[in-house]
Amino acid sequence: MSTATRTNPLAFLTDQLNDLKARGTHFKLRVLEDEQEPVCTFDGKKVINLASNNYLGLTTHPLLREAALEATRKYGVGSGAVRTIAGTMKIHMELEEKIARFKNVEACVVFQSGFTANAGTVSAFLGKEDFIISDALNHASIIDGARLSRAKILVFEHKNIAQAEEKLASVNNEPGKKLLITDGVFSMDGDIGPLPALCDLAEKYGAIMMVDDAHSSGVLGRNGRGTIDHFNVHGRVDIQVGTLSKAIGALGGYVCGTRDLIDFLYHRARPFLFSTSHPPSVAATCIAAFDVLENEPERIEKLWENTRYWKKELGLLGFDIGGKTTPASETPITPIILGDGKLTMEFSRELFQEGVLGTGIAFPTVPEGKARIRTIMTATHTHDQLQQALEKLKKVGKKMGVLA
Repeated sequence: MSTATRTNPLAFLTDQLNDLKARGTHFKLRVLEDEQEPVCTFDGKKVINLASNNYLGLTTHPLLREAALEATRKYGVGSGAVRTIAGTMKIHMELEEKIARFKNVEACVVFQSGFTANAGTVSAFLGKEDFIISDALNHASIIDGARLSRAKILVFEHKNIAQAEEKLASVNNEPGKKLLITDGVFSMDGDIGPLPALCDLAEKYGAIMMVDDAHSSGVLGRNGRGTIDHFNVHGRVDIQVGTLSKAIGALGGYVCGTRDLIDFLYHRARPFLFSTSHPPSVAATCIAAFDVLENEPERIEKLWENTRYWKKELGLLGFDIGGKTTPASETPITPIILGDGKLTMEFSRELFQEGVLGTGIAFPTVPEGKARIRTIMTATHTHDQLQQALEKLKKVGKKMGVLA
């Protein structure tokens, strides 16, 4: 046997990590040690949490806790199989039926995550002869699904309806299916997709209309029904994707549409076919969450009250919160645009030392020169907590030369 020293075939990863460190955009995962709350403990330090997708505070809602415990006692901790073999439990079907009623559609299928819902759906029914017309700022899961489908991808400038029409018109006479796809709420800038105008285009050119409503579920529309309800375009969106991991407070994604669409995904969506289904506790938790949406609308009202206050005060401090070099936020997602990636990561670390968790986001998640601290409001932040966070942001902003 050779005793020669083996060359590390993964050495290139070390080189790339060193490059990230040199650029100042390398990070380490922060570890949460208690509940996902407005004030919680990360890495041994108690901080005001401005980074969570827990919009309505449902991760710790007593009804959701009890639903999870009861389902575990009744059904055990796991489903034991993929959905198509032996892993479809009655509670999974109950959840899907509940979501379908909530979203005003014929049927729904739940996936293991919002990412797999998007990627699995787009790649399931499109092929290399088809076309995808996609907003430039669509979520990574849409982009990956488009690539997996091998369809031809035509990207239009963010929310540029005229350019979207140009793309559709350019392939109008080509054989193959056309899919027009957008986020309902864009996750980095917090702006809302122009659904009515896109629906008009889809109808004009005979395209399939698809919306990823991850960041609007539980936030926009009646009782949090999302952008389709917000714009009243029911019946005009063929495929609705949502998440159970953000405002719903648990885990998973879902796709809503016609019964035939859902039946087809049962047969062809690879994440559905090849992943074990949710533990019964997760399904029960999500069912309880939709009950809360219906019965506690004051949570959404409080979320928007906090959001309006937060945007106003950040603007008064002098931070760039979008609308100058980036789209203006219209939702509880409010970016603080700093531009430089290294500065942003240093700002985030300094903010953490002051007792505020505001995660720095830089390239490749956002374009070069558009790095930001992404802040997210929740219904459970108190006025005092927001005031304290604003004071710390002001202190760090002045210290680092971001504010005059």
